[in-house]
Amino acid sequence: MTDAVEIDSEAVWPADADDVDEAYLANWFVREGAAVDAGETLCEIQVEKVSIDVPAPVAGTVTEIAVAEGSDFDRGAVLGQIQASA
Repeated sequence: MTDAVEIDSEAVWPADADDVDEAYLANWFVREGAAVDAGETLCEIQVEKVSIDVPAPVAGTVTEIAVAEGSDFDRGAVLGQIQASA
């Protein structure tokens, strides 16, 4: 069995927003149980006035969505998890 991989907001945080510690999860484009390819857009976050697409770090199955659509979250928050494919 392969390991679960976290969808980490820190990995996509814009470099020019180092002084911002909160973001907004605007849209999820996948649901729990969905199969995804590496690089596929999972969700859209907004940091200040910048929208950022969050790509899947690995191919696999989305096993958890930890931050609900329409919610604020702190920098470094885990947005969800993917069970990586073998």
